[in-house]
Amino acid sequence: MIAQPGRALLLAFALLTSGAALADPLQQKLADGFDGSDFSPEGGLYYRENSEQSAGTVVFQNAVKRTGAGALQLSVKPHCAAESEGCSERAEIWEKTALRVPYDAAVWYGFAVKFADPIPSDDHRYLIAQWKREIGPDAEGDFSPFLALRMNNGKLFATVETNYFDGTSTGPKGQAANCPSGQVPVWLRPETNQIRAFIVGDETYTAADAGIFNSCSDKLQVIDRGNFLPKPDSGWIDFAIMTKPGPDGTGHIEIFANDTWIVSIKGHIGHGDRGLGENQYFKFGPYRAADTTNWTLYYDDFRRSSKCEDVLADKSACAKID
Repeated sequence: MIAQPGRALLLAFALLTSGAALADPLQQKLADGFDGSDFSPEGGLYYRENSEQSAGTVVFQNAVKRTGAGALQLSVKPHCAAESEGCSERAEIWEKTALRVPYDAAVWYGFAVKFADPIPSDDHRYLIAQWKREIGPDAEGDFSPFLALRMNNGKLFATVETNYFDGTSTGPKGQAANCPSGQVPVWLRPETNQIRAFIVGDETYTAADAGIFNSCSDKLQVIDRGNFLPKPDSGWIDFAIMTKPGPDGTGHIEIFANDTWIVSIKGHIGHGDRGLGENQYFKFGPYRAADTTNWTLYYDDFRRSSKCEDVLADKSACAKID
């Protein structure tokens, strides 16, 4: 007599042949043009409700848009006490948890952002997009985004975070490091087991803006593609960014803006601490330390895919990436 497969085996076979295997988040293309009155089911996005997010407002509107019928308006208002420590004000859009991709996977994200007037020009902590690793209940410590698009003094710049390594050299406090070829300026943060690397700024960003990055590190390689980030007042900025964290030194990030190749980053990217989760995730929207004014950004044309060609408009550039 021929043995019959068990129920569990039959169920597994049925799942594989029914299309359920196609539910791998990494293989799903996500896109949302924010053209309706709510998030598109095809985009996999949502607005998380919590105390920090109560400072935020989400509006699906059609007065300011890049393509299609509409765009997303995200605003924050004063919510924290001005003297409060560690309080933040956010209006961030998140990927749905079930659609997050593995931490060590390469995935492309695209989105367009436009800064509403007035654009903040003060010395303050502003973020417009960030990529993080899941934090499990057993994790101990503070884990900053492994990649963030930030603004300070009205100037746009990008940072990458990884676990702590001693700097190869450290200059005077408050003075930006002048690092040799093959090294990057970093802010050493031993109290959080992290270093934060300065990657690239807009054309107005100077050493006077980068005083916190007063050390050098050889744990990251930044390949300058000959272009700055666009300035916040330059209109719509369409980003196409590939992320592949690798705390062990295998990390890889690519940044394009308005179809222009800005920079490549390789090496130690992200965090490898005990208790951290298996996935990476992306969120975008205005995020700042406590402030006293309103701040508004517009977002359009979100997309995500494991394939560069689905995200980067200049598809010929995809073949140049190694």
